[in-house]
Amino acid sequence: MSDLMYQAQPPLEFIPPAFNPLLLRFVHLFLPNWIRWKTPISQIQADNVEVLADLYRQFQEGKIRFMLAFRHPQTADPLCLGYLFSQLVPQAANEQKISLENPIHAHFIYDRGIPLWAGKHIGWMAANLGGTPIQRGKADWMGLRSARDLYINGKFPMAAAPEGATNGLSEIVSPLEPGISQMGFWCAEDLQKAGRNEEVFIVPIGLKYSYINEPWAALANLLSELETASGLSVNSDHNATSFEVLYPRILSLSEHLLSIMEQFYTKFYHQKLPDEKIINGEIKDRNEALAYRLQAVMNVALFIAEQYFDLASRGNWNDRCRRVEQAAWNYIFREDFKDLKSLSPIEKSLGDRIAEEAYFRMWHMRLVESFVAVSGSYIREKPTVERFAETTLLLWDMVNKIKGNNPLKRPQLGKQKVQITVGTPISVSERYPAYKGSRVGARQAVAELTNDLQQILENLVTL
Repeated sequence: MSDLMYQAQPPLEFIPPAFNPLLLRFVHLFLPNWIRWKTPISQIQADNVEVLADLYRQFQEGKIRFMLAFRHPQTADPLCLGYLFSQLVPQAANEQKISLENPIHAHFIYDRGIPLWAGKHIGWMAANLGGTPIQRGKADWMGLRSARDLYINGKFPMAAAPEGATNGLSEIVSPLEPGISQMGFWCAEDLQKAGRNEEVFIVPIGLKYSYINEPWAALANLLSELETASGLSVNSDHNATSFEVLYPRILSLSEHLLSIMEQFYTKFYHQKLPDEKIINGEIKDRNEALAYRLQAVMNVALFIAEQYFDLASRGNWNDRCRRVEQAAWNYIFREDFKDLKSLSPIEKSLGDRIAEEAYFRMWHMRLVESFVAVSGSYIREKPTVERFAETTLLLWDMVNKIKGNNPLKRPQLGKQKVQITVGTPISVSERYPAYKGSRVGARQAVAELTNDLQQILENLVTL
């Protein structure tokens, strides 16, 4: 995160999409090598790509508009989708003798906060690849108008992650935000008003990561690193790299980290953490106790941030995180600081104090953000190396955030393959009559479409 986060600044500017075909050509040309050099991904496979190739054909013929609603477990997901567009869809189109115009691409919606922590160059690249930003925690009307216009008039289909953020888990889909469904109905509405007859679809896309070779040795080393950082004694048996040996270690590490955080919030933030069920023996299972304690710590961490920003503690974890994030942005990127030169030194200094405190209050939310989809039984339900690795990496994220290190330098445990699955397209147009009937009907239609999309994405990641 930039040091500018500690200073009050003018409000965040909208970054308008400015598609550059030359940049896209360059990206498509070098993307396979970039993935191979910069990520642990060595294989990307896809099922039902012919469905997507035919959708692109219909899109280019002016028959349909559609949005790709993709799973978002990792930050590498956009690279995988780029590979899908540039390599796999053209290949499937050739095999099916489907004639497509190049390039195959998609406009996309991205979080306006990404360039703040990833760098301004990422914002430039996103805009020049046809992306449009959105501020997730508020009614960002400019961002919504841009996305809505691209959906109906863009050169390419749309793409967005309905989960809103990564959750680090390939086989757990976070609760979907209703925005994707709402935009589908808006697109159908806008087309009808314009006298156009294209059909509107939402296309579910599953992404699932797995390891080429099981990285138990790398996991053992990473657990040792985390044990050292948290003050636990380190297992010195370098041959102890099996699930049976490592699982008790990750449980002990998790319990120890929770104890540290419980003491931290109790001692310095004067919070009382509920432990009656554990003390009274109502919860005896080790995994259930972990889940209970984790939920309590997450709730306290968010409450501390919410209390500072005068926010209500309501909604699911993602909703609460987004509200805290937006409140912090409002304290850092100030509407009343549009003209910094007109401010007195005292006003600017006080603004910097508020920005600094807002940033540190947001830090509590960042801890919670890593665990929004963690159930406590993810590994035990299906004891695979993938689930073990994903959980260990979430613990690494937590320790890394506490230490204030670079969040982009996540450990690479071994070579991975990615399975992309194109789901059955959902016709929004068929549901539009129910949507336009009344306000109640519109809300119900959006909710039903969101629920159906959630179910499809969950089915795609369990295939």
